[in-house]
Amino acid sequence: MSKITFLGAGSTIFVKNVLGDVMLTEALQGFELALFDINDNRLRESEQLLLNMKESIGSTCVIKAYTNRKEALRGAKYVVNAIQVGGYDPCTITDFEIPKKYGLRQTIADTVGIGGIFRNLRTIPVVLDFAKDIQEVCPDALFMNYTNPMAVLTNVLTTHGGLNTVGLCHSVQGCVPHLFEHLGMDTAGVKTKIAGINHMAWLLEATKDGVDLYPEMKRRAAELQKEKHHDMVRFELMQKFGYYVTESSEHNAEYHPYFIKRNYPELVDRFNIPLDEYPRRCIEQIKGWEAQRDAMLADKKVEHKRSEEYASHIMEAMETDIPYKIGGNVMNTGLITNLPKEACVEVPCLVDRSGIQPTFIGDLPPQLAALNRTNINTQLLTIEAAITGKKEHIYHAAMFDPHTAAELSLDDIVSLCDDLIEAHGNWLPSFK
Repeated sequence: MSKITFLGAGSTIFVKNVLGDVMLTEALQGFELALFDINDNRLRESEQLLLNMKESIGSTCVIKAYTNRKEALRGAKYVVNAIQVGGYDPCTITDFEIPKKYGLRQTIADTVGIGGIFRNLRTIPVVLDFAKDIQEVCPDALFMNYTNPMAVLTNVLTTHGGLNTVGLCHSVQGCVPHLFEHLGMDTAGVKTKIAGINHMAWLLEATKDGVDLYPEMKRRAAELQKEKHHDMVRFELMQKFGYYVTESSEHNAEYHPYFIKRNYPELVDRFNIPLDEYPRRCIEQIKGWEAQRDAMLADKKVEHKRSEEYASHIMEAMETDIPYKIGGNVMNTGLITNLPKEACVEVPCLVDRSGIQPTFIGDLPPQLAALNRTNINTQLLTIEAAITGKKEHIYHAAMFDPHTAAELSLDDIVSLCDDLIEAHGNWLPSFK
C-alpha cells in the first residue's frame, strides 16, 4: 500500500484541506494517510476528523495515526510538512515582544526580518532530523514543504537534507485572482507569469489576447490608492518598481526598509499597515478552533470540496502522468539568471510522472532582482548560522535584513539577537 505521511498533523483544519483533497482524488484511493504530531491530543482530533470525512466521502484511503515519527515515514511515497516549532506561545510572542523593546515593530515575522531569522533557527534542526529519518526509511519520497520560513527551509532540506523537496505557498495561487477582483477586472483568458523568491515573487506578465494589462492595472490601482484599503503597500511597490508582488501588503511592509519606520510614523497609517497582525491572527485561530472543535469532531457527515492546495494535484499528476502546473519553490539551478545559485527561488513548475520540473525564467528586471537579493542575503546567512553553529552569522543575517538594518544600529542589532537567543532558551540549544 502506498503511503502519504503528514508531519504536523495537529494542524487539523489544514489536514482537513490537504488530506480531504486526497480522499476526493480517484488516483489516490487506497493510499495510507499516515498522521504524525508531537501533540497527541491534536493528533487524535485530526485522526477523528479524517475518519469522519472518510465515511462521509466514501474514500478507500486508510487513516492511521502514529506516535513514532520514523514509523509514520517508513515507506512513504509523499511527505507533507506543516509544522510550527515553538508555536504561538512562547515563540511567536518572543519574536514580537523582544524586538519591540528596541523599537522594532513587525506585522507577521514568519519569513524574514528578525522574527523570521529566529523562526528559522529553531525550525532548521527539526527538519534536518526529519531528513535523517527520511533518508533511512523512505529516501525516494517527494517532500512537500508548507512550513515557513519557506525559502530557507526548502533550501536546507534540499542542500543539507538531501531530500527531493518542493516548497508550496498559497501566495502564487491567490495573487492574480485577488488582485483582479480588487481592481474590478476579469481573469477570464488572462495569461500570467510569476517568478522571484517566496513571498517576493513578481507578476512579470499579465496579458489578454496579446494585450499587456499592466497599464490598466496601474491606472485602477492609482485610483484605489486615493482611499485606504488592504493592499496599499503592494500598490505602492508596483507604482515605484513597476510590478506587483505576490505576497500580501502586511507581509511586504516588513520585507522592505520603506514602510515601518520610527522616524516616519505616519507611514504606518498612510499605508494602512497592521502592526502585530500575526499574534492577533494566532489568538483568533486558537479561539476559533476551540469554539468549533467539538461540533466538527462529532459530525459524522463532514463535507469537503476539493481545494486549490497544490499537494493533491501534485500527487495526482505524478500518479497519472497528466501534467499539472504549479508555482514551486526549488533551488536556483540556473532558473533565474540574475539571482544567486545558492538561493531557493519560486518559479512555474510542470508536474508529471517525472516529478517537479521547474521552468527557465532568465533575468528578472534588475530592480526586482535587487529587491529579491536583499532578502536572499539574510536567508543565506541564516542558513550559515544554523549549519555552522556560529553565532556571528546570526548577527550578520540580522544586519543585512532590510527592515532591521534600517531601524537599528549595529550594536543594537547584536544586543537584540543576544536577547532573543537568551529568551528562546532551549528552543535554540546550539546557541545557548
